[in-house]
Amino acid sequence: MSKNESNQLNRRKFLGLSALGLTGLTILPSWRIDGVKISPSDRVVLGFIGLGQQALSDFAGFATVPGVQVAACCDVDTMKLTRFKQRVEAWQKEKGMSPRCDMYEYYEELLERRDIDAVEVVTPDHWHALQTIHACQAGKDVYVQKPLSFTITEALKMVRVANDNNRIIQVGSQQRSSGEFKKAIELVQKGAIGHIDKIYAKVGDPPRPLDLEEQPVPSNLNFNLWMGPLNDPKIHYHPDLCPPISLDPPEKEKLWGAWRWYRETGNGFTADWGAHMFDIAQAAIGMDGSCPSEIIPKGYNGQQYLTFKYQNGVVMTEQPYLEDMPGAQGIKFIGDKGWIEVARGYLGCSDASLVPAELAGRRPKNMTPEERKKMYEEMQKSIDKGKGSFEISAPHMQDFIDSVRSRKKPIAPIEVGASTAVLCCLGNIATELQRPVKWNPATLSFGDDKEAWNHRLYHYEYRRPYKL
Repeated sequence: MSKNESNQLNRRKFLGLSALGLTGLTILPSWRIDGVKISPSDRVVLGFIGLGQQALSDFAGFATVPGVQVAACCDVDTMKLTRFKQRVEAWQKEKGMSPRCDMYEYYEELLERRDIDAVEVVTPDHWHALQTIHACQAGKDVYVQKPLSFTITEALKMVRVANDNNRIIQVGSQQRSSGEFKKAIELVQKGAIGHIDKIYAKVGDPPRPLDLEEQPVPSNLNFNLWMGPLNDPKIHYHPDLCPPISLDPPEKEKLWGAWRWYRETGNGFTADWGAHMFDIAQAAIGMDGSCPSEIIPKGYNGQQYLTFKYQNGVVMTEQPYLEDMPGAQGIKFIGDKGWIEVARGYLGCSDASLVPAELAGRRPKNMTPEERKKMYEEMQKSIDKGKGSFEISAPHMQDFIDSVRSRKKPIAPIEVGASTAVLCCLGNIATELQRPVKWNPATLSFGDDKEAWNHRLYHYEYRRPYKL
């Protein structure tokens, strides 16, 4: 028996699982969507792991891709399981499919399904590595939400396992598939604004120490399983970490999971929005799959902004890209012949003739709190109706499904997601150490910097019995 087989067996034993009967749960050999028979060669059967707000939005995107079926779902919250099942089966009925979406508490059981081609991993960041790795080992392709990982070590191992198992991995950095960002990358790489010296990328603040008071765990939530590999004794249940819902009456989450804002459970805006904006910046300057070589934290010797220095001479700072909107997330590329600004739905340039007509005149504007609240309420209504903001992700999901069929790399492959995740971790490591940190992109190392090597965002010991 191989070491990998032994580890899998031990894991099953721990969870009290049995492989008997699991592989018999299959979708019928042939099925129809909107009355059209889908052949086995054209269909892609998905399972979802993690069923919060992001999963609902992503499901709406996948539901627009021809030939996609959703067969199973998994979550540690029984209410969210039921909600997702209801949402999927309503869509299946609408499309003329036999309604069926099997529910699981343990993702390992879902991965046993032979009829499932691919999974989406849309859990909190600390679960991404194990679930993606196990999915690859089970022969599944993976659409994994950004950021790819919680730590540097996780990101590097995920790349190795995905390649060793010849799996297609798409990271949920959907801006890669959005027209305004693709155009910005194209313009920068074609030299439209000359040589790039500086990049302003506004993403937001790093994480802060966990300060939520402990509250009783609701009966519908397996919080121990939500914790998974996290081993920090300061972590305890609070509804902000896993926002509750109601089924009767229907009530969705009132906020996005706040685990992302705390050091013990996430990487703050640095990784949340950084996985989008830093990602695009690296693509534009030809640093896909690489990283900065020096990271200087905000406040060090008067440094005004978190700063990333690349070996090609480009300097990227986490700072406002619009002077009149300091909190808006976006990017500004500054070259010796002009500038380019890009954000969701917006592309601006010092040479206005380079901006496509469909993106002209859409510069973000300052909003009052009331205007912003109204905008988000309208967006949420659209999402609830199956339309709206998810549509910016649908082309990204189409790209993933196309790659699953063709076996060609998607637009945001795991190597790209890993380099962006590493960059975000490096930013937070330098911030927490309160000094510059040097990183060798070629050797993927900190050299002789023992403090950086020992930082929790490089590697932490998983809580037993979990192993990376």
